[in-house]
Amino acid sequence: MEKQISVGVIEFQSIARGMQAEDEMLKSATVTVLVGRTICAGKYLLIIGGSVSDVEAAISRGLEIGGDAVIDSLVCPRVHESVFQALGQSVMLPSQKVPALGIVESFGACSILAASDFAAKAGRVTLIRLHLAMALGGKGLLMLTGSLSDVRASVRAAADELRRRGLLVSEVVLSNPSEELLMEYI
Repeated sequence: MEKQISVGVIEFQSIARGMQAEDEMLKSATVTVLVGRTICAGKYLLIIGGSVSDVEAAISRGLEIGGDAVIDSLVCPRVHESVFQALGQSVMLPSQKVPALGIVESFGACSILAASDFAAKAGRVTLIRLHLAMALGGKGLLMLTGSLSDVRASVRAAADELRRRGLLVSEVVLSNPSEELLMEYI
């Protein structure tokens, strides 16, 4: 993805209210659904993309419709393009031998997406995995590689954003991770 777009995310505790909000959001602004699906713990996750003004308008409408069923939300203008590759799990490493692996875990799917954008912008890293809620009990997981110093900076930036939101589970930086460990997750 060459041009930067804005992304909006809403995590709902109700599947039905999430689907209702998605319908209204699509009718209220010119946005594209990037992810719209049920996630663990019986929740609904909606990620949309478009211009800043359209995403803001759609998210505003979604929050209005979702009401007390909204768990978390965000609008991320000019999201880093590597977030999309990691979300689609389409990242290929040039080698299975990497200098460092960073792992950041969040209590929510919405918050890990925000943290991923912070991480991508904080260092010269490759986001290799952005896992949202499925088979994680509703948590979010980010994995990234790069030089030890860049991975540390990016993990710190992601963790700081999650701390600010009160949703950090853990942050880990592994120096020279084993190839077997990497193969399990890419």
